[in-house]
Amino acid sequence: MSDELGLRERKKRQTRQLISDVASGLFVQRGFDNVTVAEVAEAANVSTKTVFNYFQRKEDLFFDRFPQAIDLITRAVRERPVGEEPLAALRRLALELLKERHPLGGVGEGYQFFWQVVLDSPPLQARAREFAEELEGLIGALFAEATGAAPDDSWSRLSAALIVAAYRTAYVVGARRILAGERADDVLDDHIVLLNRSFDSLERALAS
Repeated sequence: MSDELGLRERKKRQTRQLISDVASGLFVQRGFDNVTVAEVAEAANVSTKTVFNYFQRKEDLFFDRFPQAIDLITRAVRERPVGEEPLAALRRLALELLKERHPLGGVGEGYQFFWQVVLDSPPLQARAREFAEELEGLIGALFAEATGAAPDDSWSRLSAALIVAAYRTAYVVGARRILAGERADDVLDDHIVLLNRSFDSLERALAS
């Protein structure tokens, strides 16, 4: 039974990835706002209902890694080594993603096509801002949990807002340089320095 469940889960992941890949290709070619969910479904050879079984809304077809980001952040904080602060766990995660050239790291060849689609679409920009707020809520809750504070602890939420703002700023700086035509390899080292400086500043601010 476990093998059957494992196979079923792998097939679901493959279907989800197929739909997302097809959608992203269409969005890059024609622009997010010019492609319908029905067209994505047809190109992926599935029904529109199947698309919505995997993605709640059209924007999530493009930002398909948001759930993975939530999972990685949650595990980084909750499964951090004994004695490691939550903020240090988030720094470690951010640097590991960059080292692995993971798409969530924010620096890589070809990323300019992804960002251009976002820049050309107000709905995608709105979804990105919404996700930043979701991350604030998640990180705030994780910090409160780690320190034994109340779930709605204001200091935990303020800490989360500062962290998200700092990371977003570093991410945008790197994205703009790559959009301007710089090679990802040339941006990477500066991006790591900026991230570390940001986390250094956050450590001092949050310690006070």
